[in-house]
Amino acid sequence: MTIAYLVTHSGGFHADELLSSVVLTRLHPDAAIVRSRAPEWITPSTDRIIYDVGGAYDPQHAIFDHHQRGAPLREDGQPYSSFGLVWRHHGRDYLAASGIPAEHVEEVYAAFDADFVLPIDLTDNGALSPTGPLADLTLPVLLETLKPVFDDKTPEADDRAFHGALAIARSFVEARVARYAAKLRAESIVSQAIEAAGSRPILELPMGMPFRPAIVKAGAEHLLFVVHPRDRDWCVTTIRRGDEGFETRADLPASWAGLTNADLEAASGVVGASFCHNGRFVAAAKTREAALAMAELAVSEAQAHPPH
Repeated sequence: MTIAYLVTHSGGFHADELLSSVVLTRLHPDAAIVRSRAPEWITPSTDRIIYDVGGAYDPQHAIFDHHQRGAPLREDGQPYSSFGLVWRHHGRDYLAASGIPAEHVEEVYAAFDADFVLPIDLTDNGALSPTGPLADLTLPVLLETLKPVFDDKTPEADDRAFHGALAIARSFVEARVARYAAKLRAESIVSQAIEAAGSRPILELPMGMPFRPAIVKAGAEHLLFVVHPRDRDWCVTTIRRGDEGFETRADLPASWAGLTNADLEAASGVVGASFCHNGRFVAAAKTREAALAMAELAVSEAQAHPPH
């Protein structure tokens, strides 16, 4: 079956059909997007996928609406938007088409569904209403600000705005998916480094990358600091205790806080020490040897003065 048309509703647009369009245009790049409520377009046919319009959810006939009575719910009872329904049936294929390795597809699919798709579903259905000063900066609101203003009567204004918003929506989806895939690649590298470190409290990595998830997964509670190269220097980084907040397993020495270059070299006794953040969660050195020396000193102080 060749899909020639991707059909969604005309008029004002929302995040759910924009994001659905991101997925479907990746899978059917030659298909034309048709924005219409005309019966001849929103009636299922073998040449089209219909979403966020049509009053039915019937994946066998490629129609994915959620506005009708009896609209489908997730297993936990939470509502789908068209984006959730399209992702449910086409998300894995989208990831494969985006170059995600087969062994990572399921994990990326689930993470993206939970962290990105579900909030869009809930917001579109009114089950989630962000509040506070950042409420107007959520992705659904920002995408809707790209609609034409009320008195723009230019022909095709809605369609032009839709396609402009679609390009922006696509960049967010692709970036988030790429980030999930990168985390899994990093996990493999960090896991190997943990094994190489053995019982040492310092983890050395070949480059900067997300490291905490792999450390937690490995149960490597003995690790206190991470050392890795940057563009022109080396970095010494603390390890946060939790996913949220800034509490670390061990801080860098208080005597280093806010110092740079000669002052930091004098305070630490390490030639090549170049920077320590005033918050004591990251430091820098000019060479690998200097970075490792700083990390060793930080370990010694942390072990001598463990947190209460």
